[in-house]
Amino acid sequence: MKLAVIGGYGRMGRRIIELCLLEKDIQIVCAVEKEKSPVLGKKIRECFFLADNNHGNFTEKLTGEIDVVIDFSSPVSTMTHLREAFEKNISYVIGTTGFSPMEEEKIREYSQRIAILKSPNMSIGVNLLFKLAKKVASVLGKRGYDMEIVEIHHNKKKDSPSGTAKKLLQLLAEGSNLKIEDAVYGREGNTGERKSNEIGVMALRAGDIVGEHTVYFAGNNERIEIAHRAHSRDTFARGAIAAARFLYKKEPGLYDMQDVLGLKDID
Repeated sequence: MKLAVIGGYGRMGRRIIELCLLEKDIQIVCAVEKEKSPVLGKKIRECFFLADNNHGNFTEKLTGEIDVVIDFSSPVSTMTHLREAFEKNISYVIGTTGFSPMEEEKIREYSQRIAILKSPNMSIGVNLLFKLAKKVASVLGKRGYDMEIVEIHHNKKKDSPSGTAKKLLQLLAEGSNLKIEDAVYGREGNTGERKSNEIGVMALRAGDIVGEHTVYFAGNNERIEIAHRAHSRDTFARGAIAAARFLYKKEPGLYDMQDVLGLKDID
């Protein structure tokens, strides 16, 4: 499989490349970096201290024969390179979050001609959390239990709340028949009593925390918590590689990690 990585020298990009270099059936054709990056034009093997010369260079654009792109960059960067991939008929894995409604619509449009896998979180554990959260919401959310989401990430994360928290909010709302529009993002001042139809979403930013998400279901005399804590970026990087393998030679369409893991068939 011939792979390209967008943001190849960022935190996630580096780890994806490092893990790919251990796979004998993956060739990294190019690693895309932004203008003025110190690694532009350098060979991947030089930046990762390899003797193997089977991999390409750091470039500004998608270059060479590519089967699948993995992208954990930014909405602006992703939309730019996704258009390149669309024009070249290349499959695309999107781990980027924070897209506008217009950008989301464009991604759906592109997926009519190329295979795109888009997920706010590539972790196997988090995708099981998605499944569990909706199931529990379908029982407890309809019985008056309060539902709250708390997410914690490192202090460099730019979007808030996280894409994973937004996905959890969507699933809780679907499971309980509540409206996303009634969600409350943080609380301050005299907000009055908590409304029965709201779902709370709280975002914390501190230190180098990779990512934590906890969903609370609180009723009278009891509380259920479902939590996921990422110990390293490897869980996301390995998930992204699994997603790329899933997309390899896949028919056009818009997929997610639930498809990769076969969770859509589990009730």
